[in-house]
Amino acid sequence: MSVDSTRRALRGNQLACRGVATSAETRRLVPSDLEAQAIHWRRHLHARPELSFEEHETSAFVADLLHSFGGLEIEHPTPTSVVAVLRSGRPGKTLAFRADMDALPIQEENDVPYASTRPGVMHACAHDAHTAILLAAARILTERRDELAGELRFVFQHAEELPPGGAQELVDAGVMDGVDAVVGIHLFSTVPVGLVAAQPGPLLAFADTFRIEVHGRGGHAAAPHETVDPIVVAAQVVTNLQQLVSRTIDPLDQGVVSVTRISGGTAKNVIPETVELLGTVRTFKPETKTALVAGIERVLRGVTEAHGATYTFHYEDGYPAVVNDAEVAAIVEEAVRAELGEQAVTRIEPVMGGEDFSAYLHRAPGAFFVVGTRNEAIGAAFPHHHPRFAIDEASLKDGIAVFARTALDMLG
Repeated sequence: MSVDSTRRALRGNQLACRGVATSAETRRLVPSDLEAQAIHWRRHLHARPELSFEEHETSAFVADLLHSFGGLEIEHPTPTSVVAVLRSGRPGKTLAFRADMDALPIQEENDVPYASTRPGVMHACAHDAHTAILLAAARILTERRDELAGELRFVFQHAEELPPGGAQELVDAGVMDGVDAVVGIHLFSTVPVGLVAAQPGPLLAFADTFRIEVHGRGGHAAAPHETVDPIVVAAQVVTNLQQLVSRTIDPLDQGVVSVTRISGGTAKNVIPETVELLGTVRTFKPETKTALVAGIERVLRGVTEAHGATYTFHYEDGYPAVVNDAEVAAIVEEAVRAELGEQAVTRIEPVMGGEDFSAYLHRAPGAFFVVGTRNEAIGAAFPHHHPRFAIDEASLKDGIAVFARTALDMLG
């Protein structure tokens, strides 16, 4: 089936189900005991974080819970990932839901009873919450399998935080084979709790990195005329790179070129041979990325040649951009409206951060929805990857409800 026909069919299912959820049903979809259980699961995971590709205890915890729900086929496509398949026994579409499970190499500074028990490792990006949310949604939908037609895959992914990431590994392992649509979640500390964004179009950027080495000719700092000073050349490279976005790409387009590290030299009276620059390029369009990479090379060639230096340029592709499919995003947004009310629907500006959910979107139309978790009154206002990152756990029920309603609408 073509992508367009898949979108039409999914949209038809959603339209047929619109308005089915009564206010009583909405209240039952995430009962208070399940919300409390999800918070417990999230805190359990928060206290026991594991780094990318090391999620052995986490994946075992997830698999054990999924087994306890009954009626799910549990698979381990990679050593630290889990996929649970819910088959309705009736013909229909195949829908995949994804949550990530890995933590970050950060020392937690929060003083809470469930703080990380592992020195230097912390859930500072809400992956513990994503996992708990999808577990709760799996329990709801397993109990309501009689209302579904088709197949639902719950994908608990490893290693989102460490490129090349776990998503592509799971795609290569066949997790997306036959999938008609895919939906993922991310809690955002910049969005107030109670709001959810499921918008079409670009959401997260290409996240590439580069390393530049400027090679000169070292010597004594008191005799610069006998050297080719790579520090001076590197400084001009950095300055010129800042003009690429403003003078190379369309002002209505979006892009970032940031030099984030400069290193070189060993003594205050010695001009070094080499200076190293590290940085990142962020864009939403492949053609913008191509133009910026060519621009970096052009600046390097021109500046170094003008001063008698040379260079090496290493560019590493990161995660592709996350671009939400319009039809699937509309279905998810309608689920937000049905479960949480019109006042919960919001839109956010695209974010220059990266996410390997894009690997799934290369195989099927999908949507990545953002759940607000910011609440300054309880200290849930620090940015992601901060040692004091925290969430308002009221956001868990919002994510659970959106996942569950999306499945009931798409596969109802």
